[in-house]
Amino acid sequence: MKIGVFLSSRMGKTDAYRRLTEELGRWLVRNGHELVYGGENYGLMAVLADTVLAEGGRAAGVIPNLSPMKENAHPGLQEYHYVLSMAERKSLMIQLADGFIALPGGIGTLDEFSEVLCLNAIGALDKPLVLLGTGGYYEPFRAVQEKILEERMADESSFERFLITEDLDEAGRFLTRK
Repeated sequence: MKIGVFLSSRMGKTDAYRRLTEELGRWLVRNGHELVYGGENYGLMAVLADTVLAEGGRAAGVIPNLSPMKENAHPGLQEYHYVLSMAERKSLMIQLADGFIALPGGIGTLDEFSEVLCLNAIGALDKPLVLLGTGGYYEPFRAVQEKILEERMADESSFERFLITEDLDEAGRFLTRK
């Protein structure tokens, strides 16, 4: 299975983000999955690719043909896909991956996982999405999800292919269920 991972190009303020990212990288390889990610060589993005590659796994990068992103492409990937814009990056990642995990990240990560969530909700996509956090990182989004449902702005079916968790084993079961 090709797993698209959305995550930060920064390290964050706690080492817990690095540990979670390394754990995910080892899990991907141990379970025979391939990584599809933004292709860059800094922050948590570099940690993830370095871990996957060190464990003998495969990684593909989808990189906007923009400076400095193009200049900071990870040098060890098996596949490189160069696109013209951030929008094309997101679109190609969605096309290439069979399922998605969003690790702690910033505005770009929010944009990427929101697109997958929306496409699943409207029936244009049928690929699982997991927000995998640590230290309560994605709990505010869980509160937003609950508010959306409480206010009847969406129904439960909008979130059928969506999970928020801090448990990598639970995330793996959700991603690989049929």
